[in-house]
Amino acid sequence: MHPANYTDIQRLLTDQRSLADAAEAHGTLAGSLCAAVGYRFEDWMHEILPEGRAADDLSTASLRQLYLDTAGSLEGQEMEFELLLPEDEQPIDSRTSALGQWCQGFLYGLGTSALQDASALPGEVGEIVRDLTEISHVGVDDGQSAETNESAYAELVEFVRVGVQLVFEELGPLRDQPPPPEAALH
Repeated sequence: MHPANYTDIQRLLTDQRSLADAAEAHGTLAGSLCAAVGYRFEDWMHEILPEGRAADDLSTASLRQLYLDTAGSLEGQEMEFELLLPEDEQPIDSRTSALGQWCQGFLYGLGTSALQDASALPGEVGEIVRDLTEISHVGVDDGQSAETNESAYAELVEFVRVGVQLVFEELGPLRDQPPPPEAALH
């Protein structure tokens, strides 16, 4: 799997007038894949793009590949799922902000699924979701050294990465349910 480049996806989404930045869009995708029954690429496009589709084939192909890579890494047994976040060369403030936006997107994705209240999930999964809610408000501590902030950021990213994989695994039975029937128009 070739990890997507945050800067390239951000540029592509900006060009497509996306409703979300790259981190939030990827978080939405991951949250939806964790909890939604039969979540498709087209469903994700309707969430993040104003017209529900990319304006050109190259953008569609790049976003489809990100969708496929994300779904594949969540479903795989190798624990290779990665969050789409700014590269390490970017300032810690930007990366931390993007991590918060990623978590917001993830929570949004969970919230658009069949879950009644994601924050009320029992046990470890509920605790992870509540922690992600807190992380969505993360900021850099100006009173700490750069090294301390970098270390804290790395720990949070790893916590979110592993937590998302656990949520995906634990919500498998929810995703295995048949989709609700289409509402009939009268």
